[in-house]
Amino acid sequence: MTKKGLIDRIWDFFASIKLAIVVFSVICVLSIFGTVIEQNVDAEKNIKLLTRLFGSDFAPDIYRLIHAVGLDSMYKSWWFISLLFLFATNLIVCSIERLPSIIKIVKEPIKPVGEDVIQSMPIKISRTVDKKVADCTDLLSNALKKSGFNPQEYKNSDSIQLIAEKGRYGRLGVYITHISIIVLFLGVLIGTFKGFNGYLNLLEGTSSSVVYLPNGKEIPLDFEIRCDDFEVTFYQGTDTPKSYKSLITILENGKEVLKKEIGVNSPLKYKGITFYQSSYGFSPTVNSVFRLNVKTEKDKVVMIEALFNERFNLPNSNITVKISDFAPALGMDESGRLFNYADSMNNPAVMLEFFEGNRLIDRQWILKRYPQTWQTKFATIEFVDLWGSQYTGLQVRKDPGVWLVYLACLLMTIGLFMSFFLNHQKVWVLIRQKGNKSEVIVGANSNKYKASLENKMINILAFTDLRDNMTRSN
Repeated sequence: MTKKGLIDRIWDFFASIKLAIVVFSVICVLSIFGTVIEQNVDAEKNIKLLTRLFGSDFAPDIYRLIHAVGLDSMYKSWWFISLLFLFATNLIVCSIERLPSIIKIVKEPIKPVGEDVIQSMPIKISRTVDKKVADCTDLLSNALKKSGFNPQEYKNSDSIQLIAEKGRYGRLGVYITHISIIVLFLGVLIGTFKGFNGYLNLLEGTSSSVVYLPNGKEIPLDFEIRCDDFEVTFYQGTDTPKSYKSLITILENGKEVLKKEIGVNSPLKYKGITFYQSSYGFSPTVNSVFRLNVKTEKDKVVMIEALFNERFNLPNSNITVKISDFAPALGMDESGRLFNYADSMNNPAVMLEFFEGNRLIDRQWILKRYPQTWQTKFATIEFVDLWGSQYTGLQVRKDPGVWLVYLACLLMTIGLFMSFFLNHQKVWVLIRQKGNKSEVIVGANSNKYKASLENKMINILAFTDLRDNMTRSN
């Protein structure tokens, strides 16, 4: 026996199925671990998780070990990338090792064979029937066509042979699946090293040219994004958000180039970067503006914008109004006392004071979500918004490898379909005269699901009404 050289031993190592199983298992276990331990975040988050699992005494030491080996940022670590390359190399070598023989089988056309070959096939059925050879041939040919085969007829001096096959390209399905895994790895690696997954909180009326990673690192954009307005609606009578949306503008060199209203399921995409509506919050400033719709006696609606403690005139009146108090979430206890129960705009309300000259003549709470509070003695006043007090929380994602991931999913679907549903089946049917009757010998082979093909052959023979003297062997 010739001793293998170094190159051959290396090739055999990478062509090993055992290697594929081991490496794939390790990648799966590490990926599960990576979903438990948050990646690329502040240490405090993972220490809190480890404290719940192992207690406060052991959590810091366990985290230091995790951080030392890079398990809290493993998807960018050299050893995890090496595992992916090892697995990809294994797939490529295995495919190169075995693909040529499969291609030869796929490309080789089916040919007539002798009776001894048919008798040695894994699936064989023989029958003798009281029909002419020509009648048997026609019946069997039609039955094969109904089963998806395209039979070819070959005549000899004493017999006729029908041969047919289907699903020959199903043998290539596993290799298309291999290609899809490699393409998937490439897409993930490109997305990991060339993309990012960050966040951005934008107060109404403000803009930013950077986004932030979970660890606080800034990622510059080559454009500005501005939040023009934010709005949240609630289910009637509850503080459960029904929907929230932001009006976003993209600016380049100070000019508006794109404006879009985004929601939870309606992101904004620009220059390969996607902005998702993910959260919101309340952060008022001294520049936040109260917006009120004032409806006069002539049913004209006038938009009023005012700052806190600033007076404005009611249209067509000598009455002035001042915003003297504000509550983002106004509630009432059992005694009737008003109080603020949250720090977000769940039930926003303004206290309006009405003056005639410098004399206070009335005051009233106006609640944004309750129209019955909008009617005052002097006009109908709707509290529209405290603009500049809410911020939109955006998830910002750039993934230049995502199209490769989509391509990989498509290829994997095709490969799995071919592997599981395209079964390479070959059939030989020998028909010859035997006295006053005809003898039918069926031989068939399949790369998988042989029992299914055997049942199919029995059904084909039953279709032809060849029920006499059936013999079957496996």
